[in-house]
Amino acid sequence: MAPRGETRERVLRTAAELFQRQGYHGTGLNQVLAESRAPKGSLYFHFPEGKEQLASESVALSGHEVGDALAQAVIAAGDARSGLAAMGEYFARGLRESDFAKGCPVATVALESAAESEPIRAACDTVYGEWRAGIAAALRGWGVPDDRAEPLAATVLSSLQGAIMLARVQKDTAVIGTVTAHLADLVESTTR
Repeated sequence: MAPRGETRERVLRTAAELFQRQGYHGTGLNQVLAESRAPKGSLYFHFPEGKEQLASESVALSGHEVGDALAQAVIAAGDARSGLAAMGEYFARGLRESDFAKGCPVATVALESAAESEPIRAACDTVYGEWRAGIAAALRGWGVPDDRAEPLAATVLSSLQGAIMLARVQKDTAVIGTVTAHLADLVESTTR
């Protein structure tokens, strides 16, 4: 028998994967249990508020992991152009590796459920806020003035999210490279 924390983690990670692929409404609790190989009673033991709590926590988990990966990509980059390209490539690689089945782990759930569930909306908002803050910090590091960093971070994030969606629908990641190149031009124009 798996320790309590291990079962909870396995259920959470399985749910995160399924929500990212299938969305909130397309993912059933029985499927989460079956694919995580968890006993039926464990779901409500670990997630007493049910599917909504599971989705909120899985969005937070996935969002933090993506945020950490994006931060590593940006840290390894020497300038805005290579940093933005690295961020775009992170998402493009995920799309290609999943044969375009997996989009952004936050957007997939947010598009379906944020309007109808306050806990899910709050989880998505928190993750996007963390990503935006990280992008703003990177922009400042690349020479963007403080008063321009936050609005530009919102532009970068929303543009990347749109590019990910287009790439998933078109089954072609080229749009991500195009968008990150235009974003780099925009960032560079603010540092002159």
